[in-house]
Amino acid sequence: MTDQTPLDTLVELARDARDNAAKALADERQSQQQARAQIDTLEGYRLEYARRLQSAMHSGIDPASMQNYQQFLHSLDAAIGRAKQTLAQQKQRVTKSQQQWQQKQRTLSSYDTLVSRREARERQAQHRREMRFNDEMSANMQARRQRDDNHSGTGHGYQ
Repeated sequence: MTDQTPLDTLVELARDARDNAAKALADERQSQQQARAQIDTLEGYRLEYARRLQSAMHSGIDPASMQNYQQFLHSLDAAIGRAKQTLAQQKQRVTKSQQQWQQKQRTLSSYDTLVSRREARERQAQHRREMRFNDEMSANMQARRQRDDNHSGTGHGYQ
């Protein structure tokens, strides 16, 4: 394996940064899902308590119980509002994390392009070295044949 170049180091650092950004994005998305689940749960509670209030009103309910139901529903509405605000903020964090991941990916892609170009240049140089070596070998063989032909023509050859 060849020695590590500064470009290889940059690629590794960029890959690590991209992977860290991907993890951060995954964490933010998970938090967004949890915020959405919390809203769904709170809305389910609210719906259930609203049904209970309806049922109690049909059966007859004293004013103190009615006030308790209404206060609880009001506190659920406030909690739902806060949870929706949290979800909106979390969506913004997901968007920001996604943009950061995309930037890290673009950086890594740029470095990968440079690595590919370097490898292509190295392959081309290796190919030229091999061609030069083959040309030299052919020239040496040709020179040996001519020398052997010259020697055999003077009576020193292999007959």
